[in-house]
Amino acid sequence: MADPESVRVAAECARTGAERRRELAELARDSAETSRLSAENFRLASEKARLAAMNSMHATAETMESTLEQMKAVEDMRRTLRDIRDVNQLDRN
Repeated sequence: MADPESVRVAAECARTGAERRRELAELARDSAETSRLSAENFRLASEKARLAAMNSMHATAETMESTLEQMKAVEDMRRTLRDIRDVNQLDRN
């Protein structure tokens, strides 16, 4: 049979080990929460970047559409001027 001092020492070691495991579990929970928050911040930043890219793409598409409309207007003016020139040349003849 073990003497009372050995039992006390063994119990103290068990308590110390249990306390260390509790501390490590708490540290692991804190680390997991920090990782979760970091992942959420990254997700939010990614969403903001995606929205900014989409807005930029829409702005570029609108600019290109506007440019195309201007080019069409210029081509219509050229066509009208050619028609006027052709009519004036016919009138001279």
